[in-house]
Amino acid sequence: MITPLDIQNKEFKKGLRGYKEDEVDEFLDQVMVDYEKLYKENAELKDKVERVNQQIEQFKNIENTLKNTLVVAQNAAEEVRANASKQAELIVKESENRSKEMISKANRDVEKVREQYEEIKKNMQIFKTRYKTLLQSQIDAVLDACEDITDQE
Repeated sequence: MITPLDIQNKEFKKGLRGYKEDEVDEFLDQVMVDYEKLYKENAELKDKVERVNQQIEQFKNIENTLKNTLVVAQNAAEEVRANASKQAELIVKESENRSKEMISKANRDVEKVREQYEEIKKNMQIFKTRYKTLLQSQIDAVLDACEDITDQE
């Protein structure tokens, strides 16, 4: 690529019917100034494009990081959800087992109370029978004693 310095240092050979040297020099000076502006602008644009490309690369890296972070967050959320579901199932099963145990214990307690009731009822019946027998024997003894007394008179 031609640089502005190349244009400034360019010398043409002189010929017989050549162009006017002053006009050529003046035109080359103007071309050199315009070319220098374009050359600088081109260099600035290349720098700008490079910076933009670097920014694009940074944004791509950020985008990839965000995507990875989102995937990790989604996986973590699914794992938390699954763990919570398992924990809820365990709590429900544990509650069911506890309630079954409580019902079973209550049934055993009821059975014990029934057995105690039946035992007390049986003992009451035995007591009534013995008391009745005792009273009957006492009545019989009193009646026998009264008969003996009436027979002796």
